[in-house]
Amino acid sequence: MRYCRLYGLRRTLIKIEGQFHMRKAYGKLPQMRPSTRDRRHVGIIGCGNFAYSNIAYYLRKGHGAVIRGVMDTNIHRAASLYEKYGAGYYTTDAQKIIGDPRIDLVYIASNHATHAEYAINLLDQHKHVHIEKPHVVNEDQLYRLCETMGRSRGRVGLGFNRPGSVVGRKVKQALDRQTGAAMHNWFIAGHEIASDHWYFKEEEGGRVLGNLCHWTDFIFQMVPPEARYPLVIHPSRGRQSDCDVCVSYVFGDGTIGAITFSAKGHAFEGVRERYAAHRGDTLISLDDFSRLVIEVIDKKYVYTTLFREHGHEENILNSYGMTEAGESSFEGCQPRYVWETGLLFLKTREALQRNEAITIDSSFRVEHGASVPPKSILVEAHR
Repeated sequence: MRYCRLYGLRRTLIKIEGQFHMRKAYGKLPQMRPSTRDRRHVGIIGCGNFAYSNIAYYLRKGHGAVIRGVMDTNIHRAASLYEKYGAGYYTTDAQKIIGDPRIDLVYIASNHATHAEYAINLLDQHKHVHIEKPHVVNEDQLYRLCETMGRSRGRVGLGFNRPGSVVGRKVKQALDRQTGAAMHNWFIAGHEIASDHWYFKEEEGGRVLGNLCHWTDFIFQMVPPEARYPLVIHPSRGRQSDCDVCVSYVFGDGTIGAITFSAKGHAFEGVRERYAAHRGDTLISLDDFSRLVIEVIDKKYVYTTLFREHGHEENILNSYGMTEAGESSFEGCQPRYVWETGLLFLKTREALQRNEAITIDSSFRVEHGASVPPKSILVEAHR
């Protein structure tokens, strides 16, 4: 009942189905039948709960039967998503998706360390890619991804859904009407995750890359591009570097952003989050992407959504627009943005691990290292 009030009946049911999907084991795998439906042109790599209950769900809702091939290292999950959404085929071989000439857009929702590697291979085939967060787990991947974007005809969408939600857009519009430095504050109560969860594997990037990057990107997008640098990252942490942490950012124009991430126990309703901001005469408060209050001197605007909406539908369907022509299509993310938001969460993780402040300057260099952006970004910045 509580989830129906939060997400609506259909979203609640698909979330329940997603839990069964993750545990499904076939005695006999479903037979694949050749399809003559030429309009199927989308691939999915990684058939976990998010792909099942969000990516495939919203693709079918928005565009019907467009999924051609699905891949997962767990054949049962690939088969389950194939059956549910009427895909053309399922496989455990990513190369089948990458090399499929009828697929022009691939959604990547596999384990974090593989996101950039799959994306680079797909971009080399000039396919469009939607990369769920995080798009990279280290600077080498970030460099190679942006370099590949510079030479590929394929476009890139990133899975940072909150800024593009209805509520997120209203926040940015309200802040953009004001001038001067701003204050941003996020408090997040994250999912409880077991200590042996794959998120904590060194190669996967931990919870900073798995969770916190959502909110580092949100604050980054709220700050005007000309006001971002130099950017100083100040970490506060206890024994762990990616659970129960606080990070503050001081941007070039004096804007300050703070993110407090608590992971102390289970939250029944999922991630809980509260945001507050102040710029000029505007005060903003936002609770769980369901209730937004904007105050401008004597004017007060209260916006509430029927259900909690984090912008997943808009984000997923925007990336689908990369395959369509016309003014309404999504042109994809530019290499410079992919570089900057990626460098921000990578350096946030590093600052927390070292428990020391880190500065990124306007040429995207870091005080203790040589984070030099690829040529595609330097050319773009020059233009």
